[in-house]
Amino acid sequence: MDPVIITGAGPVGLTLALALARQEVPCVVLDEGPGKDEPRPARTVLLREDTVALLERLTGTPLTGLGSRWAGWRSMRRKQVIREVEFGDTDPAPLHIAQHELTGALRTALARESLVKVAVDSRLDGIEQESSGVTAHTRGPSGTWWRGSYLVGCDGPRSTVRKLQDIRFPGRTAVERYAVATLRTELPWADEALLHRMPPWRTSGPSAGEIVGRPLPDGVWRLDWLLPPGKDLVTPELLVNRVRETLTGWAEGVTPAYELLDTGVHTVHHRLARRWRVGRVFLAGDAAHLSGALGTQGLEEGLRDADNLAWKLALAWHHGPRDSLLDSYQGERRAAIVARLRAADQVLPLLRGGGGLRSYVPGSSRGNDTLLADGHLGRGALGTPGAYAGSPLTPGPLAGEATVGTPPGAPVTDVRVTAEDGTFVRLRDRLGRGALLVVLIAPGTGVWERKHWVTAGIMPRLAAAVTALPHHAELLVAEAYPGAAAHTVLLVRPDGHLVTALSGVRPADLYAAAEAALGGATAAATATEEDAEAGAAAGSR
Repeated sequence: MDPVIITGAGPVGLTLALALARQEVPCVVLDEGPGKDEPRPARTVLLREDTVALLERLTGTPLTGLGSRWAGWRSMRRKQVIREVEFGDTDPAPLHIAQHELTGALRTALARESLVKVAVDSRLDGIEQESSGVTAHTRGPSGTWWRGSYLVGCDGPRSTVRKLQDIRFPGRTAVERYAVATLRTELPWADEALLHRMPPWRTSGPSAGEIVGRPLPDGVWRLDWLLPPGKDLVTPELLVNRVRETLTGWAEGVTPAYELLDTGVHTVHHRLARRWRVGRVFLAGDAAHLSGALGTQGLEEGLRDADNLAWKLALAWHHGPRDSLLDSYQGERRAAIVARLRAADQVLPLLRGGGGLRSYVPGSSRGNDTLLADGHLGRGALGTPGAYAGSPLTPGPLAGEATVGTPPGAPVTDVRVTAEDGTFVRLRDRLGRGALLVVLIAPGTGVWERKHWVTAGIMPRLAAAVTALPHHAELLVAEAYPGAAAHTVLLVRPDGHLVTALSGVRPADLYAAAEAALGGATAAATATEEDAEAGAAAGSR
């Protein structure tokens, strides 16, 4: 079968290529550039634990050494500290990393991957598709036709794929603008990120509002200044003045030595493609959506697009297309972005309104500072990863459903599990392989060797039910899971979202939920208890 064609060699396209290759799907990445990325220290990204785990699993490289994990976070208003957060093992800091470092790690991993071909200096200019596949034409030094099974446009906000498919991209332009500078210096808050609203040295004007300082490795800091609405030119002189003014203000009158490394202007747009799939052509990342106001990170959502789409394309590539499964990519991911954009639209007037009755309500300023910090820290409505509560892959009502700390459709909690070979691993380590995960909550199993409990109690019946599922599944055992009672069984998708939780071993319910998660029937009565038991018995022989 023909490979999957991926246009665009940014972080989203490279991540998707690696995710597909890990599931034994060949890919061609069309890179319109020379195959390497120019270092831009002022272009950085923040990654939560789930996206860090995804990238480290795909690259086999610890990313922490390439970026910075903050010791803490502080929010200030004028001279007052409003909020302080201390990060640790139970509350890890986001990873702050330069984008060229991230793409470098992805490119290094792809260079070792025999199933992925990166075609440099290849700019897409034509797409033709029929029921059996897609043909793409590129121009450049070696312009040619490429034949693929599917094509995914990860080619950024000016996506050629989106334009060739005549997909509208409505939204709002210049929701926010920031002047950005990356510099090496010593600040009073070593290894702590800072949000400073209304600093005392800027007492008037619309640009008095907000500065964010985020550390990087080797004494480097990225500073962002919120700019007033409009299109005023940001000159080098203005940026240097902002740097000196800010450093002097934070150092209480003495400008510390600094080395200016890079500058820029970051403009935030909010846009959302009307469609994310046209036949065998898909959109992902900035080609499908633009967000990022109030400190949120648009790249993270693009990485979640890749994680969501990869296992569905892999299943279709290996076993034949299921339109309902492939359609669910748009249904799930677009809904998550809509929720993120709606939350930002609701909060923006509160934070950027510049007055009004709300500004006189006691405590409103402190609450607004908390909302803004949540966006930067990946928390609350602005920052928490979206759940697929209304997913078309959600199973219908099941008689044996149980309630746990994770609602159906949300990302599972990363707990320690015992794998089928008896080793202890993290649950996130088993994701991204194309298999469903079945997790039994069995307190006490961690203190015994696997050989002592794998043939005891409910394990044989559960193992037989897992063998009989309509798709390959891996059986894992956990001592505990938040909110789960003993003998609860979790069904988890390959991208780490919970399908359902069941009270005990219920082969018919487990089969029905698995079938629904694969884009099949969604009714709980997909299989009768007798059918599932018979299949389980056959699978155990």
